Amino acid sequence: MTYAFQFGVLNQYRDQLLAGLWLTVEISAVSIVAGTAFGIVLASLRSMAGRGTRIAVDTYVELIRNTPFLVQLFLIYFGLPAAGLRVGAVTAALIGMTVNLAAYSTEIVRSGIEAVHRSQIEAGEALGLTQVQVYRHVVLLPAIQKVYPALCSQFVLMMLASSICSAISTGELTAAAAFVQSQSYRSFEVYLAATALYLALALGLRGMLALLGLWLFGRRAARRALVPVVEASA
Repeated sequence: MTYAFQFGVLNQYRDQLLAGLWLTVEISAVSIVAGTAFGIVLASLRSMAGRGTRIAVDTYVELIRNTPFLVQLFLIYFGLPAAGLRVGAVTAALIGMTVNLAAYSTEIVRSGIEAVHRSQIEAGEALGLTQVQVYRHVVLLPAIQKVYPALCSQFVLMMLASSICSAISTGELTAAAAFVQSQSYRSFEVYLAATALYLALALGLRGMLALLGLWLFGRRAARRALVPVVEASA
């Protein structure tokens, strides 16, 4: 049995595929930024706030991490309208991805915060730093630097998980590929092309995150290296 590939058929559907690709980039970028911001805030609240706040944050994290992302999407897309709050497919996807990523980011950042040794905090306090300065420069930033690789992996996983949003007709890459397949009947070619596009997105995102980490934490390391020079000249 032989199969004749006809990738040329996809050329007439390139606009649909590119539109789906771009929507994947958009919803992934927004959810990564928002989810990470919420995750950092929640991890900070968990480490500094009282017992009630810690229980609330832990409950949220465990609820999201131990339920399927698809069910969470259905709850937002179909459940909210039943409660009187209608949301579109793209909005539901953004909410679902942000809520999901925030839970995982909270747990990742929490592990980094807990890895900061108490002696480092005491050293910051001994230098006369305020509590806010100690938390920002001695606790939070070093914690994020430690867990940055884990965060990057979670970002890529969330971008790939955006394909699940096709279940609510979001129109991202997987939904676009399904539409093209239904029109062309060339399943193998369509999904091979979609696979290649997702691979390119994942590798591109990893590369950009690596450069971002080098820029962020490289500058921080350079500032630390200058401290002895400044002190010596003072």
